[in-house]
Amino acid sequence: MEEKKKFYTLLVYSENIAGILNQITAVFTRRQVNIESLNVSASSIPGVHKYTITAWSDEDQIVKITRQIEKKIDVVKANYFTDDQLFIRESGLYKLATEKVMENSEISRTIRRHDASIIEVNPTYVIVMKYGITEDIISLYRALDAFGCVLQYTRSGRIAVTRGMQEQVSEFLEQREQNRQ
Repeated sequence: MEEKKKFYTLLVYSENIAGILNQITAVFTRRQVNIESLNVSASSIPGVHKYTITAWSDEDQIVKITRQIEKKIDVVKANYFTDDQLFIRESGLYKLATEKVMENSEISRTIRRHDASIIEVNPTYVIVMKYGITEDIISLYRALDAFGCVLQYTRSGRIAVTRGMQEQVSEFLEQREQNRQ
């Protein structure tokens, strides 16, 4: 019986080396697992970058992917998580037709009900921004799209931190340093 797929977030920490992103994404490609979102940024540890990658997979497959990524020479640490183990946020940008927004006050009420912000208004378009969880970002898009006013829409990749006191890679690096002494 096939195990049901779940949505996983991988947090991968590596040195800032050219080509490491290609090596990481190749692991997913070889296992035919599609990456849903990818966000790369500096981490709280100097010289270490953090990759936040989301994908639908079964646990057996995600464990194998995580192990393969961790074997890469420039990868410091890789872990996988389910949503309940992380604090997660995304942002969404919505470009709306100014004319339609001005004609229909329900559009502005919808923006306020979804706790989004209007960040720019000009004669051609209105830019709306929303921070939150994926479902909230998509929900606002669907609500605005129903008015036929959306010109463009995009969401950021997921950003996430663990619910623990520090990044798990910090514990790993401390342990590695102690072992060297």
